[in-house]
Amino acid sequence: MGQSKPMTMRFHVVSLPHSQTTKAFSWSAFTDKVRKFCNMMTSLGHEVYLYASEDNEAACTELITCITKQEQRELIPDLAERWVAEEPQWALMNGRAISAIGKRLQPQDFICLIGGVGQKSVADAFPLALSVEFGVGYSGVFANHLIFESYAWMHTIYGHMRGAYTADGRFYDAVIPNYFEVEDFPFSAEKEDYFLYMGRVTYRKGYQVALEVCQREGFRLKVAGAGDPLPDWVENQGVVGPERRGELMSRARAVFVPTLYIEPFGGVAVEAMLCGTPVITTDWGAFTETVPQGVTGFRCRTFKEFREATAAVANLDPKAIRDYAVATFSTEVIARRYETYFERLLTLWGKGFYEE
Repeated sequence: MGQSKPMTMRFHVVSLPHSQTTKAFSWSAFTDKVRKFCNMMTSLGHEVYLYASEDNEAACTELITCITKQEQRELIPDLAERWVAEEPQWALMNGRAISAIGKRLQPQDFICLIGGVGQKSVADAFPLALSVEFGVGYSGVFANHLIFESYAWMHTIYGHMRGAYTADGRFYDAVIPNYFEVEDFPFSAEKEDYFLYMGRVTYRKGYQVALEVCQREGFRLKVAGAGDPLPDWVENQGVVGPERRGELMSRARAVFVPTLYIEPFGGVAVEAMLCGTPVITTDWGAFTETVPQGVTGFRCRTFKEFREATAAVANLDPKAIRDYAVATFSTEVIARRYETYFERLLTLWGKGFYEE
């Protein structure tokens, strides 16, 4: 007997009020997740209704414009990400999304949200629907169903919600890591004589660790990102686009990602690995799940360990690093994990936990 074809599911995906769902806005990590999520679910044959702005490169059944570019310019002149639910751009976009979803929502549809408490009003408007926060890398959660970016972050949020010793697990939550379009990250087995730090140049991201290690060892260090001023000896690349990002990552000896806080995911580490480049990270947060020690990089806890890692990365196999990252984080792989999760949620319309 052949397997039955999976049923077609319907997703109402609400994007963010400051951006367009295009690759040009890949600097907005959560907007980029919206675009790729739509692509993944559409590629599996499901219906996707995207509530966003005007410009769109995401595959979807229908694009419903809920905030225009002119309105964005008026309400958010700098187009910055501001996660403040009380600001007018959230109210405008959410109100229009609620109206549009109400006209299209069918039984057993999913409402997919990624804006934290900024989108709570959308879920509240449809209490009988299954609302899912499908990429939780923030702290302001509200939905009944949550997909976290890492187990480290899931446990952190559970502890914040009720306290570490009283938090109960929730059966219909899940962990699905971030997902990446492999073609955006060129592979190179040949490395040049520099290390790379890429990301916000702020203390909490740990850029000063990269500076101190490379200065002590006499290594070249390239830094790509905006933030604190850098010393003259650092090769400052500024803010770079996707093509230059791939060039820098693929040719570096290693990429430093020494985040000091509990990193919900840390996409730069995976991007580097997709280029076949080792990473040097701290030993907490999502890195404990994404960076196999001594295989794709090194997780460090002392200055000595960071220094030793800069030498040890030369012994790692760039192709093995790339293969691991593709097999673990590519959109082709993660799409099926999302599909399986939503199929599990559909059992809530039947026997739920006790479904045979």
